[in-house]
Amino acid sequence: MLAGLVILGVAITRPDARPALAAPSAFRTRAFAAVTRLLAVLLVPIAFCRSPGRSRFLACQWALGLRFPAEDLRGLAPETLAAFTHARAEAFWRYGQLISLTSGYRDAAEQQRIFTEEVRRTGSVAAARRRVLPPEESGHVRGLALDVRPTEGARWLEEHGGRYGLYRVYDNEWWHFEYRTVEPVRLPHPGYRGSAA
Repeated sequence: MLAGLVILGVAITRPDARPALAAPSAFRTRAFAAVTRLLAVLLVPIAFCRSPGRSRFLACQWALGLRFPAEDLRGLAPETLAAFTHARAEAFWRYGQLISLTSGYRDAAEQQRIFTEEVRRTGSVAAARRRVLPPEESGHVRGLALDVRPTEGARWLEEHGGRYGLYRVYDNEWWHFEYRTVEPVRLPHPGYRGSAA
C-alpha cells in the first residue's frame, strides 16, 4: 500500500507521525488530486488518438469529469465554457490545481426559486440580494457565471483567470466568477447599488 501511495505522488511522512485533526480531509483531497492527475496522464494517449493537437486538454477534461461527476457544463455561453475549460486545463497541467464547477447555467425558474428561498430565509428582498440576484439580473441565467470549488481552485482562478476573461466579481463570494470581455470593478455583494446600498 505504501508503494501505491508513493506512486500516486502523495507525500509520506514518518510512520509514527500523528496527523492533525484536519489531516484526513487534507490527505483525502491530495489523494483524489493525485489519482485524478494519474488518470489524466493515462488518458493522454487515448485523447491523442482522438485529437492529436488537443490531447492534454481532452485528457484533463475527461479526468476532471470523472473526478467531479455531478459537474454540469451544459447551458454555459460558448465563450464562458471555452474560457473555463481552458483555464482549468492550464491550472491542472501547469500548476497541479483542480477546479470544478459547482453551479453554472441556471434557467430563470431555478434562479427565481433560489432568490425566493433567500428572501424567505433573510426576511427581505434587500438582504436576499446580498447573496443572490433575481433571474433578470443573474449572470447564471445568461450562462456567464460560474460557481467553483475548491477554495484553492478559486484562488488560482482569481489570480490567473483574467487571461481567460474570468473574474471574481463580488467580495463576499470567493466562489463566483463571471466571463467578461473587460475586467469589472469588484462589488461588495451582488445587490450592491453604489452608496445607496
